[in-house]
Amino acid sequence: MIGDLTEAKECRRKDPMDLFRSGQVVKICAPMVRYSKLAFRTLVRKYSCDLCYTPMIVAADFVRSAKARDSEFTTNKVGDRPLIVQFAAKEAQVLCDAACIICPFADGIDLNCGCPQRWAMAEGYGACLINKPELVKDMVRHVRNQINNAKFSVSIKIRIHEDLKRTVDLCQKAEAAGVSWITVHGRSIEERHQPVHYDAIKTIKQSMSIPIVANGDIKTLKDAENVHQLTQADGVMVARGLLANPAMFAGYEETPVKCIQDWVDIALEHGTPFTCFHHHLMYMMERITSKQEKKVFNILSSTSAVLDYLNDHYGV
Repeated sequence: MIGDLTEAKECRRKDPMDLFRSGQVVKICAPMVRYSKLAFRTLVRKYSCDLCYTPMIVAADFVRSAKARDSEFTTNKVGDRPLIVQFAAKEAQVLCDAACIICPFADGIDLNCGCPQRWAMAEGYGACLINKPELVKDMVRHVRNQINNAKFSVSIKIRIHEDLKRTVDLCQKAEAAGVSWITVHGRSIEERHQPVHYDAIKTIKQSMSIPIVANGDIKTLKDAENVHQLTQADGVMVARGLLANPAMFAGYEETPVKCIQDWVDIALEHGTPFTCFHHHLMYMMERITSKQEKKVFNILSSTSAVLDYLNDHYGV
């Protein structure tokens, strides 16, 4: 909602690289379609999440359409920083144009080179870009040259190749072009539920001098610590683990009732649409409700019914 953005300009820019310079493992909320929007980012930031990404936005639509900008991107001037906006793009100038629009309201952009969905690949977006290292290099360099702000980060999120030498080559080309950090999802384009190749992330980390973020199957704070030990990555990025437990980075093993209360307060304050409000609660309560309770809760169809249920069962 661009209406919020004039206020967002007043919010002091943060340098995401300061997080990586701190020496601590950077805890990151992944870009998630429909889910990593302002309200959810506000929630996870209350529970020790250091850095948040927006859902992926198609850069060409964002540049072309004010309507797309209004619907795809919302922020505020109170606390939604540091913030990375993830774009799908396949042309350097289009990515630059999107970056220039977003620059006053965020702390960096990320180029999606990892989405394996068919529609994205068919359009030339996402994971197919790992096979076009020169194009990735060109896009990173263009943004670097056209954004006149040294603190504005330019990162990429990738999957790995079967032949890891190709991935290392891609990463080194991106580093030479000025990429700030690289997030590595430790699976190939074809892999979905197979084990994550943490050894591959470690190899990439050892080949680079910029920060590397590990991504894939991190569901608890203990998992995050283990993945850091295995890969020596500078940060960990979590998607479904945070949906199931937005408080995981703060050390909670399951969603605490306080976090559910916080979500209700934040979602109502932000005017979150019912479906999104309800779906987040379904994820958050997955581990703490019985099968019978899930049957009842998951078919509730109004905000008032959900609030009554939470009040009756959890005192929320």
